[in-house]
Amino acid sequence: MGGVGEDEIVYEIAVVVPKRNLKEVNEEYDCVEILVNEFRNVGLVVERVLGLSDEFIKLAAPLETLGKAAAKLQMKKPTRIGIDLQFELEEVEAFVRQPDGSLFSWCERFQCYRHLIYETVNKMNSDLTLKLDGKEIQWKAGESLLLRLESEGIVKQVFPLHVETTRKKLLKSWALNCWDLTSQPVDEIYAYFGTKVAVYFAFLGMYTRWMIFPAAFGLIMQLVDFGSLKLLVLPAFFVSIVLWAVLFFQFWKRKNAALSARWHLNLSVSTSQGYKSLGREWSSLQSPVELVKNLGNDKIKEKEAFQKYEWFGYLKRFRNDTIVIFSIICLQLPFELAYAHLYEVIKSDIVKFGLTSVYLLAIQYFTKIGGRLSIRLIKYENNEHIEYRADSLVYKVFGLYFMQSYIGVFYHALLHRNFMTLRQLLIQRLILYEVLDNLLENSLPFLKYSYKKYRAVRNKKKREKGSTGKIQFTSRVEKEYLKPSYSASICEELEDGLFDDFLELALQFGMIMMFACAFPLAFAFSALNNIAEIKTDAVKLLAMLKRPVPRAAPTIGAWLNIFQFLILMSICTNSALLVWLYDQEGKWKIEPGLAAILVIEHVLLLIKFGFSRFVPEEPAWVRANRMKNASQAQDMCSKQLLRSISGGERAFGGLVPRKTPMKTE
Repeated sequence: MGGVGEDEIVYEIAVVVPKRNLKEVNEEYDCVEILVNEFRNVGLVVERVLGLSDEFIKLAAPLETLGKAAAKLQMKKPTRIGIDLQFELEEVEAFVRQPDGSLFSWCERFQCYRHLIYETVNKMNSDLTLKLDGKEIQWKAGESLLLRLESEGIVKQVFPLHVETTRKKLLKSWALNCWDLTSQPVDEIYAYFGTKVAVYFAFLGMYTRWMIFPAAFGLIMQLVDFGSLKLLVLPAFFVSIVLWAVLFFQFWKRKNAALSARWHLNLSVSTSQGYKSLGREWSSLQSPVELVKNLGNDKIKEKEAFQKYEWFGYLKRFRNDTIVIFSIICLQLPFELAYAHLYEVIKSDIVKFGLTSVYLLAIQYFTKIGGRLSIRLIKYENNEHIEYRADSLVYKVFGLYFMQSYIGVFYHALLHRNFMTLRQLLIQRLILYEVLDNLLENSLPFLKYSYKKYRAVRNKKKREKGSTGKIQFTSRVEKEYLKPSYSASICEELEDGLFDDFLELALQFGMIMMFACAFPLAFAFSALNNIAEIKTDAVKLLAMLKRPVPRAAPTIGAWLNIFQFLILMSICTNSALLVWLYDQEGKWKIEPGLAAILVIEHVLLLIKFGFSRFVPEEPAWVRANRMKNASQAQDMCSKQLLRSISGGERAFGGLVPRKTPMKTE
């Protein structure tokens, strides 16, 4: 498990409960003791660790226990003939192993753990009265014990544990490896963190490597004085970076397909598994399957139910998107334009600094309001799986950040045509913002962890007033418990910390692409920032935060559409910048230079939409393997069907008449 031998006991889940006086514990009715016994009854290996103020129940699952849980969950896994079948423990050799040699991936193991620990229900016909420190708790028949204890505040947290041997190995070979800056051990990351984190780092590494070309081109344009040729070099740079972006995302789709094939991921199945937090699933409206359960065999009503569900879902999403767009236009746009105008007319640097400080505080408030509104609207959408709801949240929240990040830049670029101010803004946003963001991103978890350690030690000293010795943390699990979670800044139920990491990449991509002609050197700054981002994100996940809850999403989801949208925007904005460079007097005469820019814009738009025809989204070997697997599966199913037919004829004693060939004279 987790890249180590499957026979070795590896503790991967921890349950946190209050520390009690063990001398006064009545094991027969104590809720924590009963919880531990329930864990052991379902086949989990339990180890209990006492901390300064809490007790930690560490859980491990042998392969047999995981297999039984997977079979009960009717989990589908890829087989050696290339099709996904429902897992059966007796036929374990028929299923494909993971790249690290284990039978179950981390996402699958986590799903089994969640099932095992939350399915510890009261199987008696009557309620049970449990106790903890004199407090009585009613455990109802058929109720999950862990959910009940969570609602009572007895179980403080359930979280995945780091596997120390694997964590140290990744730290040495990946996070702290300064010789290899961009390549990632994606198979090891996938085995340890799950699909979505591995896909993020694969994308970030490929994006950074591909950025070497535009970074070098932009550096040449910054250092070399082209003189009168600048009006020819800038369009060439513009065309090259658009082609670079289009090619990158086409080849990223190919790499994503190759990774999915290597990890034996079925895109539709993996996405449908969704993301559930421990024990709880995001509430949603009634699914179409539930809608037709009570309809019997009435096909007409079943068809009407599906159509109603489908079209009402489209209408609700359209309504919610319209609300968000109008909110941005009516509330946020005037505020952003007012800030951009004041920044342009104010001459004092001190006043500008104060204005920017007020602006930064205000946009945080706007973002929180917009995030809450988006979450409330998403709850009423007919999104079947939680990954679809997460994508809906990404679109809505990115609209808020798009307005915040770019409206001031658009104002200076498109209305004032002040290229010096525009370049200053780009330098501020790219250098200062990204440097400060990286510092905060990596320092805040450490500060939070240090404060929690200090508070835990202080509370321990208050309880033991006569103690004079130094209090230290002796257990690794307690240190992990004090570390912050890898959570998103908006809606932790739907998104984890990858939301903020992808948002940072998308905003950076939009900034360097949409204003490439105004500041070509931005690509070099972004390349250096991304190299640092790879290492800091790796250190953050391995050393500063709890192990993230795995997510079985095999693609970057809605972010791919956002990147594609930003490419289209960059074609329009850079064309406008080139037009104003040629037409500085504002005469708007169609001269050869302006006509060439308009032609370039239309050609690039055509290339953007037509390039997918020339670069397949799937490598040939992936397509060939899929066809081979489909052919093998079809042949095997055909043979099984023929055997069953032949067996049926023998069972009926040959009563089924056989057709004899007609004799011809």
